Amino acid sequence: MPDWLQPVADGLIVALHVQPRASKNEIVGEQNGELKVRLTSPPVDGAANKLCCEFIAKLCGLPKRDVSIYSGDKSRHKRILITGLDAGFVQRLLENAVKKS
Repeated sequence: MPDWLQPVADGLIVALHVQPRASKNEIVGEQNGELKVRLTSPPVDGAANKLCCEFIAKLCGLPKRDVSIYSGDKSRHKRILITGLDAGFVQRLLENAVKKS
């Protein structure tokens, strides 16, 4: 299992390094044990946090309520909580998203 994915009692924690104000929403690879995610939203009034959760939920085929910020809501280094999916499945989905970008 990669460093950026950690199973917990509630679901899975995914470590992200978020780059706001990008040209498009995408996962660009792994960096220092985190997945690097570029988002189009600016880091103002929680907009990037909201888009981050929506983007990951869409990639995983989950409703938005199943993806939330676990820690780092004011930081570029975030940990998100994903509920309702198996660790291996999430790993494959997110690794495939990297290969497509």
